[in-house]
Amino acid sequence: MMHATRKLGLVSMTAALVLTLHGCKDDETTQPAANPVELKNHSATPAFVKNVMSGLEVFSLIGSDDTFSESPSFVFGGSADGAGWLKNSDGTFTFILNHEDNFSISRITLDKTFKPVKGEYIVSSDAGKYRLCSATLATPEEHGFGPMFLSGGESGAESEILAVNPFGGKNTFNFLKQFGHWSTENAVPLPKDAYSGKTIVLIGDDDSGPAGGQVAMYLSNTVGDLNNGKLYVMARTDDNTTETSMTLGQKYNVVFREISNPQTIAPADFNTKATELKAIPFGRTEDIDYRKGGGANGREVYFTVTGQDRTSANADGSRTKYGRVYRLMMDANNPLNGTLECILDGDDDNGVAKAFQNPDNICVTNNYVYIQEDPNGYGDEAHDAYIYQYSISGKELKVVMELDHHRGNDKYNQAVGKNPLGQSLFGSWEYGALVDISNLTGIPNTFSLCVQPHTWVDDKYKSPDGDMLRKDEKQASQILIIKGLPK
Repeated sequence: MMHATRKLGLVSMTAALVLTLHGCKDDETTQPAANPVELKNHSATPAFVKNVMSGLEVFSLIGSDDTFSESPSFVFGGSADGAGWLKNSDGTFTFILNHEDNFSISRITLDKTFKPVKGEYIVSSDAGKYRLCSATLATPEEHGFGPMFLSGGESGAESEILAVNPFGGKNTFNFLKQFGHWSTENAVPLPKDAYSGKTIVLIGDDDSGPAGGQVAMYLSNTVGDLNNGKLYVMARTDDNTTETSMTLGQKYNVVFREISNPQTIAPADFNTKATELKAIPFGRTEDIDYRKGGGANGREVYFTVTGQDRTSANADGSRTKYGRVYRLMMDANNPLNGTLECILDGDDDNGVAKAFQNPDNICVTNNYVYIQEDPNGYGDEAHDAYIYQYSISGKELKVVMELDHHRGNDKYNQAVGKNPLGQSLFGSWEYGALVDISNLTGIPNTFSLCVQPHTWVDDKYKSPDGDMLRKDEKQASQILIIKGLPK
């Protein structure tokens, strides 16, 4: 489905913030330089959220109707999803993001005040080939390598994961052949201090077919090596493959089992290999993130399973319907071992997550797990998509905000009764990535948020990258800034 993640608002080595230290006499006082970043509404489009948690401020940063001063012909594409941020040596900012249904990736430049001034497409649809969902921006500071934008291709079993240099030329990316072929929601490298000397990337497989959605792992014993490592899938040590046999709050031993020679396996056969290895067939594995704070926290991993209706491959109810959130605690000495626990269950009518309508994106801080919903498409949506805040220590679940479809405005609601995806009108929009940009901006508790307003369509948004593969795709989208969201 339309999805995405977060990603890290960190300073890269090649885009490092330059600090100048001035000598001073004993009787002089050095004052810190004023932060030029000013959070404000830069977009002509209103923020598409409502019922916002007390204490938060929301700003509309970018929308598809906006024109950038340094690239007036650029059109900001639809279905904004996975994203990452960098601060440049001259004090400006670079914003990289997927446009899921456009099959493309754009690069936005913001000036020192955080005003968007330029846009361009660095991956176009003819080259990108796949629906591009969540993404993670790897940086040397956080992951030990990069900067590198890992973008998940999610157009079925043939899809691949892209490695994109955020400062590279157009369509100069690489497909990561050793990562295998999955209907990938996200590929998330663990922080460099989680396992010293290794690069580990966890992959979420958004598959609703007979083989289900896997949790896969790429592991290399060389930091930054994305081509020569080994590929694994997650299974229970007792070989039980039924997702719903795992109950809320119980821990289960898991192991990652190797898929040998992935570059020699036909794309469609990865599901067969996963089934042979007794991998757990989740009901559409979605976004993945790890707990922040350094050290052992990097081995505490959270992921969403969005769920699927109880038909076809899930007619037996072996998979979640309304979605779950899992916590994977990875062994400190061996990343191939760990314990798995369901911490939130949307199918539990008496539980704290009983309002779930299929969780998708996830953003984990030191103290909280932020969970973003999709519309479920079942026709029984009870609200527009929420963002939830889950307290890791207190186990409380709160609603942060709700999408606001502006249904009184025909411009943003171009379908009557149903949206273009064939889902019910109530609950038809969704979120993309939620990204912590506090360190990047110098403003505490600040996040960016992608919004996918699927009924905001117009011919003027068609094929914004100029390619023909998605020449009729004409959705618009939006980027918001949230200030005051606790970490």
